[in-house]
Amino acid sequence: MSNHTPQEEKKDSPPDTGWADATPAGLVALAVACFCYFAMLTGLVDAGKSVALLGCWLTGGFAVQFTVALVDLKNKNAAGGNTFAFFSGFFMLAGALSMFVKAGILGGTADGPIATASPIDGFAWMALGLALLLWTPAFFKAAGQLFLIVVGLDIAIPFLVLKDLQVLPGADQAFGIIAGVLLLLCGLLGLWLAAVLIVNKAFGRTVIPTLKPFYRPKKK
Repeated sequence: MSNHTPQEEKKDSPPDTGWADATPAGLVALAVACFCYFAMLTGLVDAGKSVALLGCWLTGGFAVQFTVALVDLKNKNAAGGNTFAFFSGFFMLAGALSMFVKAGILGGTADGPIATASPIDGFAWMALGLALLLWTPAFFKAAGQLFLIVVGLDIAIPFLVLKDLQVLPGADQAFGIIAGVLLLLCGLLGLWLAAVLIVNKAFGRTVIPTLKPFYRPKKK
């Protein structure tokens, strides 16, 4: 996840290493995952029938985001590279494997898909959510959309934790809907920023408007 707006690219970009910014691809992968989770968490699709297919889409997201992480780290982007690295490993790959287990493809049960999550998922989401929350200040100087994506995930993940830990079983559906809507918004912001980075770079000027960073250092 790049910490630079298109306007700041020339001034603050790292030395040319021959590697292009891969952030847009990672953002598209994030959007795919967010849209799919939105559909599942809000009940727009049957979870039991969709869980294995979601695992397939998350596997594709893992391949994309792992590649993006390597490119970002190569380009000395520690915040973006490390964030995409753990997104690809846990949100994508571990999420995909979890879906395959719940579908009965890997372990699980041969009697049919496991539509409900184990509480262990809640503890995993808890650690990932805390990590992202603690890293959030690093994105305060990034493009406005990127910072809002991180904040949206910061809010959505606790609802996933509450849902998976079944803290209030009667509110599980409400927790899922809240998390799903927030993830949909994160996905839309991701697609917007990806388009900004690709289209504006191609034309060398602002074609698609973007949100400025919420924090800009004062000029001395």
